[in-house]
Amino acid sequence: MSRKLLVDIHTHLYLPRYAQLLRARSQIPRITTLNGEERLVILAGEASTGRPVGPSYWDRNEKLRFMDTHGIDVSIVSPANPWLDFLPPAPAAQACEELNSDLEEYCATSPQLEGTRFKRLYGMAYLPVVPGAEVDAVCRSVESLGKLPHIKGVILGTQGLGQGLDDPVLLPMWETLARAGLVVFLHPHYGMPPSVWGAQENGHVLPLALGFPFETTTAVARLILTGLLDKLPTLKLLLAHSGGALPVLSSRLASCIAHDPVASSRPQHDARYYLGRMWYDAVAYGPEELAFVASTVGRAGRYAGNGKEPETRGTERLLWGTDHPFFPPLKGEAMWMSVTENLDAVKNAPGWSEVEKEGVRGGNAVDLFGL
Repeated sequence: MSRKLLVDIHTHLYLPRYAQLLRARSQIPRITTLNGEERLVILAGEASTGRPVGPSYWDRNEKLRFMDTHGIDVSIVSPANPWLDFLPPAPAAQACEELNSDLEEYCATSPQLEGTRFKRLYGMAYLPVVPGAEVDAVCRSVESLGKLPHIKGVILGTQGLGQGLDDPVLLPMWETLARAGLVVFLHPHYGMPPSVWGAQENGHVLPLALGFPFETTTAVARLILTGLLDKLPTLKLLLAHSGGALPVLSSRLASCIAHDPVASSRPQHDARYYLGRMWYDAVAYGPEELAFVASTVGRAGRYAGNGKEPETRGTERLLWGTDHPFFPPLKGEAMWMSVTENLDAVKNAPGWSEVEKEGVRGGNAVDLFGL
């Protein structure tokens, strides 16, 4: 790749068909109108207010305008939570097929990036992973994505078919995803029980800043404990929000597993080894935090137990993102802090070479998604 690219791998959309589905609902999740303004309500604590929602959530021209304003060359868009979790199995399967077709068209008819082989937009698809669904139906949905050339991955929440992603029933889904070579973007939605945030009104700060990353941390720890990453060494897992608390708690997790007679025999390696088997978005908002994630991921080779896997810098496992269209500019500002702060984090990460920074900004995404 001769041209340096800025690639956004954490950027969401609500396709028009999906927005209409939410508008037709009377319960959370829904799009409702308050004081003449459409509001998106997807979390229990937002029931009376929601958040403003508009064209930036579904209009492709708005997505491209945002990209152009911030110098983003390519975006790999993913449907935003809560995906299809609220639908029964049959309607979810039908909606999944229709929405993935819409997503392919959204990407396939996007402009070509001038002077390159790249489209401006690629996608990560829905799967009908909802409570009560049959895993065979999910596998068929994965296989159907092979007919959609601009779909490069899938996005998954953490509830699975109702028992979480470590549910043994889901093993055929994971096997099918590994065979297909699709990136699996694990993204939170449910956070933690509202009771843990106390009686003080703090808006959505604690659920989003802490609840979402803790949800991802727990889901991935449960996957490690199943031995899934030993069974499927080619599975491509991409973790939202820089892996949540997993990097900082990985040694504690490893120690607890080693001392627990119930769990110690399940993973084939020290838990820290598996951090080097996954990828992470670089949505950490600070250079020190981002550098810590990279260094923690890079040391994973020392825990392989075979003396053959070297330590790395870890930067090759990080991919830049913006979380657009959430967290819009504050009043009086034109640029999105989620863009500028996460770009500054890469620019100022201590000890990183320019080659490493360029990889995080775009080259790693080109390689992982096979663009």
